[in-house]
Amino acid sequence: MTSDTTTDSTPSVPDSEPIGLVAVTYSPGPALAGLLDSLPAATGRTVLTVLADNGSTDGSVESAAKRPNVRLLRTGANLGYGGAANRGVAALDPAITWVLVVNPDVQFGPGSIDELIAGAQRYPRAGALGPLITTPDGLVYPSARELPSIFTGAGHAVLGWVWPKNPWTRRYRRDAENPVEREAGWLSGSCLFLRRAAFDEVHGFDPNYFMYFEDVDLGDRLGRAGWSNVYCPAATVVHQGGHATERDPSAMAQAHHVSAYRYLSGRYPGWWRAPLRLALRGALAARSFVSARSNKVAGGASLPQRRAR
Repeated sequence: MTSDTTTDSTPSVPDSEPIGLVAVTYSPGPALAGLLDSLPAATGRTVLTVLADNGSTDGSVESAAKRPNVRLLRTGANLGYGGAANRGVAALDPAITWVLVVNPDVQFGPGSIDELIAGAQRYPRAGALGPLITTPDGLVYPSARELPSIFTGAGHAVLGWVWPKNPWTRRYRRDAENPVEREAGWLSGSCLFLRRAAFDEVHGFDPNYFMYFEDVDLGDRLGRAGWSNVYCPAATVVHQGGHATERDPSAMAQAHHVSAYRYLSGRYPGWWRAPLRLALRGALAARSFVSARSNKVAGGASLPQRRAR
């Protein structure tokens, strides 16, 4: 893939323009306050925040909505991540051209939003940009990956949990490489900086993905439409992760495998590929069954012991 890096000095985002932020919430607890508290150090710009709420009952979103520039948008049902994010983006002022879509348990590092804006300047065809994401204890999460094929995905799914350094996982996650600015097949949906024009052009997230793979699918469709997905590790965020999985690990394992089938089967259409899709369905059903009963299998490939510098 060729880079669309530019030396054009025209700002991609005028200094006076606010940034939109959509956080998809479902009883996020105190993590939401941590996200909002991290924004002032991440950028000097105004951040207009929409909480796209899928049915919180813990009082956290009502408390957060009392803050300046924070709006609570109740979706009326649990729409899943992509469906709620779409609602949140649509609720922002149409004049806002760049939008962050984030999990509520993300915290931005100092200057991180400004670094994403700078990345947008360097890549005028960037439809989405993503930061370097770490776990709370500092491990780098492989958040800028290649698009999975059915064969790479199978190798990663079958072997990742027992052999994390297998060639399929390494090719897919690219986690043996140093974090450098580059284009990727897709970026983690836990923190995406989106060019609104590109997001709207591809009609946002596919709401048929309730959870998982909505970010893979979005990255794929942006690429097909001629946009880039750009990894900007100069921007850093910390992602707590695991909240939804901890609530109901069995349901989350099932949702993951349903979404994996939706994505991969959709990339192999045609009657002549029906046996391949049938084999894929059976393999994913078997892995879902095992994952619901084994935390190790469900956890997949362990993270490489790489820490942010």
